[in-house]
Amino acid sequence: VQLQASGGGLVQVGDSLRLSCAASSRTFGRPVMAWYRQVPGKEREFVAGINWGNGGRMYYAESLKGRFTISGDIGKKALYLQMNSLKLEDTAVYYCGLSRKRDVVPSRATDYDYWGQGTQVTVSS
Repeated sequence: VQLQASGGGLVQVGDSLRLSCAASSRTFGRPVMAWYRQVPGKEREFVAGINWGNGGRMYYAESLKGRFTISGDIGKKALYLQMNSLKLEDTAVYYCGLSRKRDVVPSRATDYDYWGQGTQVTVSS
């Protein structure tokens, strides 16, 4: 599986941005996919996830609920992240991950089998 994240860029505080992640795989199934973010010197942080094996159930980092919205299209093997009201602290490299494990905990980075290359989001004042 290869994951290609895109949509990052330089925006101002309060702006919106939509990230996309395209998966290329012969077999896709119903995996768990998620967005994480990372800033230098810190661990990768869970942002939001979707479990297609569980009816598309969505999960969010509590601190980001209401501003970020995850969605996906299983037919297109695509994952999206709509980010609104961006803040300076949202600046990070955003990664999409995919897991085919059973009993995945979406917020546990070690549960993911594949990661995309990341897309930089920079929020400026």
